[in-house]
Amino acid sequence: MNFAEIRSFSGVYFIGIGGVSMSALALCMKDKGFSVRGSDAAESHFTQKLRENGIPVHIGEEEEIEEGLVVVTGAILPEHRQLEGARRKGKRIVARAQLLGAIAGEYSHVVSVAGCHGKTTTSCMLAHILKSAKRAFTCHIGGEDLDLGNYHSEGGEYFVTEACEFKRSFLELKSEIGVVLNCDRDHTDCYKTKAELLEAYRVFAAGSEKAVVNADDIGARSIPHVLSFGLHNGDIRATSLRSDREVYSFTVEEKGIPVVRIDLNVIGIFNVMNALASYACARLLGLTAEEIKEGIESFRGVKRRFERVGSFCGAPLICDYAHHPKEIAATFYTAQHICEGKVRLVFQPHTYTRTRDLMPDFIEALSRAESPVIYSTYAAREKFEFDGSAVRLTGMLPSAVYVSSPERLSKYLRSVVKPKDLVLVLGAGDIYEIAKKIRD
Repeated sequence: MNFAEIRSFSGVYFIGIGGVSMSALALCMKDKGFSVRGSDAAESHFTQKLRENGIPVHIGEEEEIEEGLVVVTGAILPEHRQLEGARRKGKRIVARAQLLGAIAGEYSHVVSVAGCHGKTTTSCMLAHILKSAKRAFTCHIGGEDLDLGNYHSEGGEYFVTEACEFKRSFLELKSEIGVVLNCDRDHTDCYKTKAELLEAYRVFAAGSEKAVVNADDIGARSIPHVLSFGLHNGDIRATSLRSDREVYSFTVEEKGIPVVRIDLNVIGIFNVMNALASYACARLLGLTAEEIKEGIESFRGVKRRFERVGSFCGAPLICDYAHHPKEIAATFYTAQHICEGKVRLVFQPHTYTRTRDLMPDFIEALSRAESPVIYSTYAAREKFEFDGSAVRLTGMLPSAVYVSSPERLSKYLRSVVKPKDLVLVLGAGDIYEIAKKIRD
């Protein structure tokens, strides 16, 4: 589907409009002159933001859909009443990824950022670079930049978006630059083997005019590309690293030549990699090293990415979206290096299939913490499966503690947390809201 077809519809209805990506697309479509409405299962700050921007949101499945075009998120089940009604009425139904691909096709320069982790931060860094360089850009983010939110538009020349590999949705994007940050195994409900996943990334990159890849990632660097980045390998590298409590500064080298010094304002060595990826993309877009430096240094972070949301028993309470074993390990490493006492780790597994299929990796990552707390699984789109449950994961970790409610989580933490500790809450489900409820 292209945007010319979409323009034949005056109104668009979003089923699942309260999601981070869907709400961003709804705002984008309103900016493009469409009448937009939608529904979701529950209220959220995204539904509130939509209403504040003049987009009506219905909670539940009862509302009649009058619009001719219906956009559906992948989280909606086939038996959803509104979706069934739209089919019966012969409405045009498109997936979220199809609409994103059609919108992207309206821009002269499209940068799509793919990878198991780092997509949100890298996309946000690119948006800040384009903003600092005064380019006409629009960004569609799978998280919330502290300054730009999940959607921000200052024109129609450049389009920056996350490219999600789930159900191969990123193949709907045809980009000037396609970025592959890493190819770690994930979404095992979609990809049965690592080879199958890697092939999807190859097809994504081949659909871009230019590919930028992480040369430190074995899978990513095997993908044909025009530019690579990395800490240890690649055309764009970070050298002379310095750290002040895990906030890094470094010199960017382009093919061995020192070019510019960058001082990050976000924590963690992983953000050096995200900065290198955004730097490589921006160079391919023709921006100067100084323009890129200014943009990266203006980036203050993303919600749920090592975000301090308050305190608990006098200890810092940090939340992070980490839900993959590599993300858990990297975030825990960072927390250890800034904590004077003990890192009290709380983890909520996200989906049963991921937990089941990556169980050995989860065990290895979580074993680094003393008495990790495992919260009930956030099932998302899946039905209960014991082999991939939080209970099963807890049983595989001798010192782990299982909790199933905010009250029990708070009670346990109050029995162990000291003021010099750090409470690190990880997961992509509702654990973020739970953490904010129990904070001091």
